Amino acid sequence: MPTSAHINPTDFVSAIKPYLRGQDLSGMVDMIQARWDHKQIADLFASADCDARKVAALAFGLVGAKCCLTKLVPLLGDEDPVVAQMAEHAMWSVWFRSGTPDANHQVCRGTRALGRGDTEHAIEHFSRAIELDPQFAEAYNQRAIANFLLERFEDCVGDCRKAVELMPFHFGALAGLGHCHAHDGRLVPALKCYEKALAINPHLDDVRQTVNELRERLCLLRDGDCE
Repeated sequence: MPTSAHINPTDFVSAIKPYLRGQDLSGMVDMIQARWDHKQIADLFASADCDARKVAALAFGLVGAKCCLTKLVPLLGDEDPVVAQMAEHAMWSVWFRSGTPDANHQVCRGTRALGRGDTEHAIEHFSRAIELDPQFAEAYNQRAIANFLLERFEDCVGDCRKAVELMPFHFGALAGLGHCHAHDGRLVPALKCYEKALAINPHLDDVRQTVNELRERLCLLRDGDCE
């Protein structure tokens, strides 16, 4: 059973490397769950050892829980781009499994439907997930994506706002809210949403480009002088 002791970063990396080399994901998960809990792993996010931060983010994506996500957020701005990328991937992984088992299942079915272009059925699955677990932020975010694709922008805004209410650092939902505002010509609210998303996850390159374009457009609209 896992203990509450702090993990030695070097020992942690050494223990996981053989599973990475052998591409033994299930074995890695079993080993992690037998030796440590997600809170111990989350403590490694503040480690000075870059490899430990990388591997901790990877491990958290596999076994982490949403109660420790706030500890993961700072890694999104890590000076090492691989650490930041691993942190983003881990965050999405935890978000997708943060509902009840039945709600998680419905979101998985919804994302598969979305992937094959069956957007209406995707919305049905996401809505069912929300009925099963009204606190499941990712169910709202996924339904927002589906509503955006169907150009139901008011519904998309409502779902994005609910996702952010439940998960304030959900940079994906904030960016989605920005997309809705931008589509409707509400440039200032769009810019604010994009800036909030970037403040959480500075590596959203497409969002950063959009922010720069919006700032230039707003500058031209105000006084025509952007120097």
